[in-house]
Amino acid sequence: MADFIASIRRELSLRVDPSAPPVLDTLYLGGGTPSRLGSDGISQLMDVVRERVTIASGAEVTLEANPEDITDDAVRAWMTAGVNRLSIGVQSFDDRVLRWMHRVHDADTARRAIEVARAAGLSSFSIDLIFSVPESLERDWARDLDEALLIAAPHVSLYGLTIEPHTPLGHWRARGEVAESPEETYESDFLLAHHRLSAAGYDHYEVSNFSQAGARAVHNSAYWQGVPYLGVGPSAHGFDGRVRRWNIASYPAWGGALQAGKDPAEGEEMLTANSRQAESVYLGLRTSDGLRMSDATRSRVASWFTAGWLELVGDAENGRVRCTPTGWLRLDRLAADLTALPSHS
Repeated sequence: MADFIASIRRELSLRVDPSAPPVLDTLYLGGGTPSRLGSDGISQLMDVVRERVTIASGAEVTLEANPEDITDDAVRAWMTAGVNRLSIGVQSFDDRVLRWMHRVHDADTARRAIEVARAAGLSSFSIDLIFSVPESLERDWARDLDEALLIAAPHVSLYGLTIEPHTPLGHWRARGEVAESPEETYESDFLLAHHRLSAAGYDHYEVSNFSQAGARAVHNSAYWQGVPYLGVGPSAHGFDGRVRRWNIASYPAWGGALQAGKDPAEGEEMLTANSRQAESVYLGLRTSDGLRMSDATRSRVASWFTAGWLELVGDAENGRVRCTPTGWLRLDRLAADLTALPSHS
């Protein structure tokens, strides 16, 4: 813990001009499981951040947390340190699925974690759920959604299981020990979640995210709007409005570079006008706010409206185009096609 926090201090000293410390509207401790730092570790980490930046009054400060790390003492310490929102990695309320995922917690631990957070006064939280797991598990996805609704989590994030090469799951697939769910299951799980949560009053405001009124994730929404952000830590990404930078992914290599007085950045990309346009299309289509599109472009993608993948929001002249739930399932294709057209705005 001490080594990690010392490395964060070193990187912040590289990234932040002490004569012009930035004011943060949001702070997100995540991209992994920072709750493993414990209550003292998070308090020290927040102190290090405040040495270099100013956290605005009322800023959203989110901590990603494993259910097994959420205790009365830990939540109180996190709140004292300035954390006012949790992102809880529930993944499923089915113990068989959790064991298959090699998760440490079980469903009862997840339920208790949510009760503990609420009892401590931390009512702003999100839960993560994973859908489209292998059909051999016989997981009841509808039951997981019912649990989420019973808990009335202010925010729910849903992620379809993907199998990447060079991971344990990838090796299982290569050996024939597990098979991915078919695309039809992915689609039916996604659409069931949309219908169940929307019917319960949740706003499906981004392809993977649902919120009750006033509970949208401010930090994540900034990414989708192209707002600059500072990223520190192993594998972290940062964006200053023109250049995107990413750090060394390996924790030992990242920390070793900083200890040697070197910048741990592994690469960077200067965004061109074309790449900015492509990103604005893709990010716009990710959200329910959609994308402003010229009449000429709308006419060229009329088949998407006919297929039920896109819909017009507002009047024909000033409205925006957004994906329907079935359109979100085809987001990459739609964004690629739109980017190739010269006349959208």
